[in-house]
Amino acid sequence: MDLKYGYIDGTDQFFFQMSVIDVFDKTVIDYHLGLSCKAKDTCRVLKAALNKRKLYKGMNLPKIRTDNGPQFVSKLFGETCENLGLEHQRIPVRTPNMNAHIESFHSVLEKDCYSINEFSSFIDAYKKVSEYMNYYNNRYRHGSLNDMPPAKFYELAKAEKIVAEPVLA
Repeated sequence: MDLKYGYIDGTDQFFFQMSVIDVFDKTVIDYHLGLSCKAKDTCRVLKAALNKRKLYKGMNLPKIRTDNGPQFVSKLFGETCENLGLEHQRIPVRTPNMNAHIESFHSVLEKDCYSINEFSSFIDAYKKVSEYMNYYNNRYRHGSLNDMPPAKFYELAKAEKIVAEPVLA
């Protein structure tokens, strides 16, 4: 999980995107777009991501890796992870390479969406980023996924139609 900022053209206003990526298949499982991003938003998105993957307390759950942003060091986020039965790993300060998958996604998001659009309002940003997220998950081809988009790779792996080696991150 990580947070990225976007700029609304001609204003002094930023918007926030907080995304949850699965390092196995590169799918951005869920994300938040808003004029703010608080701990309650990160908790809501984390719960939604787990529900989308049908992962529940008591199962063999993935680790959640974040940086040390205020949303992730908050008491609420810590309690949420504990209540969900998740191990939360925070990377050391100034080591974004230890959260490379989400950082790589944010680089692609910047290059392919944020930098080529002049967002005229939050509604415009929401529309264009949402369209890009659909494109990224369903049509963006990853070399590391045999040139498949994340959603297709995930479905084939889930159906055991491809053999996928787990990545240790």
